[in-house]
Amino acid sequence: MNTDAGPEIRYRIFKILDNNPRLTQRQMAGEMGISLGKFNYCLTALVKKGFVKMDRFRSSANKTAYMYILTPRGLEEKARVTSRLLHRKMEEFTAIKKEIEKLAIEVRDQKAYGSFLHKASRMVGRDLIAKKPGRKVQDK
Repeated sequence: MNTDAGPEIRYRIFKILDNNPRLTQRQMAGEMGISLGKFNYCLTALVKKGFVKMDRFRSSANKTAYMYILTPRGLEEKARVTSRLLHRKMEEFTAIKKEIEKLAIEVRDQKAYGSFLHKASRMVGRDLIAKKPGRKVQDK
């Protein structure tokens, strides 16, 4: 079974742990919008890889309360994951930007074609725009 969390989930876990290591697993899972079971599974994988260390709160009334700390390896991994995620998001952004540009050209061309049909309709005295495909255009 693959215990590797996806890069986005790993990034989000690293970020939460770095910002607030005293949250409970339930609170962290809620903040991420994932189930507690999924969060626990991913966190356990990060602990096994040596990226996260679990310490009990000494002053906590709840003796099962833990603090989750990024290890030096975890901080290095967070930097790597962040860099890879940034690179991937930039590639996605570039692809989306190209798609938007193509759609904008398509819309512009369709508007130009519609304008052409409108002008042509006035010139020939027929409604070339509103006719459904397959219907004959009737003379006025």
